[in-house]
Amino acid sequence: MQRQKGRDNKMIKTWLTKKPRGTMVLIHGAGEHHVRYQAWINRLNSLGFHVVAGDLPGHGKTRGKRGHIDRFDQYIDAVYSWYKEAAALDAPVFLFGHSLGGLIAVRTLMEKHLPVRGVVLSSPCLGLADFPNRGKELTAKMMHRMAPSIRAESGITAERLTRDEETRAAFRQDDLIVSTVTLRWYRELTKAVKQAHLYPDYYPDVPTLVMQAGEDYIVDGSAVRRWFSQLRLSDCAYREWKGLYHELLHEPEREDVFRFMMHFVGQRLEHTMEEEGG
Repeated sequence: MQRQKGRDNKMIKTWLTKKPRGTMVLIHGAGEHHVRYQAWINRLNSLGFHVVAGDLPGHGKTRGKRGHIDRFDQYIDAVYSWYKEAAALDAPVFLFGHSLGGLIAVRTLMEKHLPVRGVVLSSPCLGLADFPNRGKELTAKMMHRMAPSIRAESGITAERLTRDEETRAAFRQDDLIVSTVTLRWYRELTKAVKQAHLYPDYYPDVPTLVMQAGEDYIVDGSAVRRWFSQLRLSDCAYREWKGLYHELLHEPEREDVFRFMMHFVGQRLEHTMEEEGG
C-alpha cells in the first residue's frame, strides 16, 4: 500500500507492508529521483520493511529550479521530514543514502542526531572523482556570488554510473534526470563535503555500513575511506566492491550488493530484539 503527502515542496511517499520489521528511509543521488529505486522498494516491502522516500529539492517532480539549491540545509530539512514520517510508523528506522544521498544522510545525522537503528551509505559523495583544477575552482567560487544561477554540466552520464546496458539505456531515456547544476548547487555541495570531513565527531554513534564502488568515476573512493577512518563508532563496517561502478544497486552484481546490505540491517534488528528481550 502506498501513501503520498505533499508538504512545502517536500513530497513524501510511503510504501507500507504488513507485519513490518522496520522502516527504510531511502535518499537518492544527484540528478536522479526515487522512482529509479522502485524495484528495491518492492523488495524491501516483501522483506517486511516500510519504505519512506521522495524526490530531493530540485530533482524529479519537485517544484522549483532543477539542479539548484540555495543552501544545503534544504536537503537536510527534506530528509528530516522523511525521517519524522518514518518514525511515526512505530518500527525501527534505517537510513539508506546513495552518492549525494549518502552525503545528505551524513550531514543530517550530524545536525539532527536522529535515533536510527542503522545507516547504509552507498558510494557516498564525500569527495569528487573529477574535481575541478584550482583555477576553475577559484572562478566558480567568485562567480557563484555574482551569478549563482549559471549552469554547467554535472558530468554524470550513464557510462560513468554503471556497466549494466539496460540501466544505461533507461537512464538516457529518463526525462526526469537532471544533467545540469548551478554554481550555487556546486558550492553548497563542496561546503557540505568539507564539513563532513572537518567534524567527524559530530557524526553520532549509530551502526553504519559504508559500501564503496571500486571503480568509481563519480565519487573519490579514497576520500570516502579517509572519512570512514576518522569515525569512532562502536558498530561499523566498510566494504569496497572491486570492479563495480558508482551505482552499486544498478550494477550487474546488484543482487549480491542488496543481500550484503540487508544482512547488515538484519543483524542490527536481531541485536535490538535481543536487547529488548533481555
